[in-house]
Amino acid sequence: MVRKKGSLILCGAFLFVAWNALLLLYLWGRPPIGRLREGGGAEPGGKEEWDVGRGKGGQINLAGEVIRLAEEVEVQLETQKKLLKQIESHRAVWARQKDIGKRETDDTKEVREEVVHQPPKLPIPLKDGVDVRGQSEVKDTQNPVHTVASDSKLDQHQAVEIKKEIVKNNILAASVASPDVIIPILVIACDRVTVKRSLDKLIQYRPSRELYPIIVSQDCSHAETARVIGSYGDQVTHISQPDLSDIRVRPEHRKFQGYYKIARHYRWALNQVFNTFSQSTVVIVEDDLEVAPDFFEYFRALYPILSSDPTLWCVSAWNDNGRDALVDPSKAELLYRTDFFPGLGWMLLKEMWDELEVKWPSAFWDDWMRQPEQRKDRSCIRPEISRTITFGRKGVSLGQFFDQYLRYIKLNTDFVPFTKQDLSFLLKEKYDEKFIKEVYSAPLVKIEDLQQGGSLRGPGPYRVQYSSRDSFKVFARNLGVMDDLKSGVPRTGYRGIVSFLYRGRRLFLAPPEGWTQYDTSWS
Repeated sequence: MVRKKGSLILCGAFLFVAWNALLLLYLWGRPPIGRLREGGGAEPGGKEEWDVGRGKGGQINLAGEVIRLAEEVEVQLETQKKLLKQIESHRAVWARQKDIGKRETDDTKEVREEVVHQPPKLPIPLKDGVDVRGQSEVKDTQNPVHTVASDSKLDQHQAVEIKKEIVKNNILAASVASPDVIIPILVIACDRVTVKRSLDKLIQYRPSRELYPIIVSQDCSHAETARVIGSYGDQVTHISQPDLSDIRVRPEHRKFQGYYKIARHYRWALNQVFNTFSQSTVVIVEDDLEVAPDFFEYFRALYPILSSDPTLWCVSAWNDNGRDALVDPSKAELLYRTDFFPGLGWMLLKEMWDELEVKWPSAFWDDWMRQPEQRKDRSCIRPEISRTITFGRKGVSLGQFFDQYLRYIKLNTDFVPFTKQDLSFLLKEKYDEKFIKEVYSAPLVKIEDLQQGGSLRGPGPYRVQYSSRDSFKVFARNLGVMDDLKSGVPRTGYRGIVSFLYRGRRLFLAPPEGWTQYDTSWS
């Protein structure tokens, strides 16, 4: 290729030199413009035109003739220069066209791969009585998409436009709660026969078996619990965690064997949902949770928000400070962002599971989720009024927090049509601006003012400021909210701010304005 290009260059240079040599010979041998006449005039301009070339005694002025010749040569060279520029510009165009042709092929191939090779995400509902290992083959129920024929000829503009259209469609899909998205419910079960209470409510409020398949994953191999689950027939899919062996732990962790088995079960069950059943998202509940009437509506409406905002990593149905006296019963539609992972009925996307699964912990998975290495400054969505409550006092946590907090959590009873509402205010840029302004424009008060209440007028909001771990815990205890912190993050906190009702007034327990990050030493 290099030798061929060199030959072409030499040939072009030779032709250029030969052309100029012939041109000079032609000009030298060419008679002057207008031949001499007897009257000394010249054609076509007459006497005065030719007189400029005559010297004394009527002799031709050689200097003038040379100048004239040089001018004509200059004109011809200028013409050639223009021609060369045109050739150069055309050569550049040809080169660009050649490059476009190559990119056209690449872009067409890339677009075709994006459209044609899109993996199936919406399999048919799961069927009971089928071996889990045999359920990896699923049918695609996605809407038909337009494909690009392999022999089609697209220019670069068309290829780019198609790619833009694909991106636009993805954004649109993330902003509208598609009725075709399958949202499976994964129930984590073990040896509680009271799983019946949980399943009864799920089936009662479930609007569609096809869009909300219920998968019950059972550990422990507890026969009576298995019979309860089996009694629902094809209304649920019952799968069993196969590894029931004890897990080797260090001696001081023997009493935590249950936590190790729960983490193992979660990992197995989530892999079944995402990898075996090929689902794109899941809502995880445990066998001691009862759901609200709008539980399914809540998650369907928030699925596109979770999918479109990279600063979110979960949606939870739970409010850790959701006791009856701490929430506004008239504001069942209120939703918040929170930096604290709530759990207890939460939605997870496959992309997030792919990130977490490779480093999934051997125990205490929920506290592990709350570590900054996993959270990565991402948030969850939570409601003002919980869409789940727990009725399981007995468990591996031995009733921690249950008698003091959990048994008093208020369950929402009013159906809120979330899918009919614009929830884009939860996207980070919109939410932060409004929320921070609302918090730090609220009057700063002391706890004494709230407890006495004499000088305060109206429902608020008001703000109580803490500046240290100890001051937060003191204020939280006095105000009746949970005072524990995980990796420095308070329960329900967002940017360090905890929002709740206190004696009927909206209150923000907040750090000083200008907060930047959590202090993990506050745990």
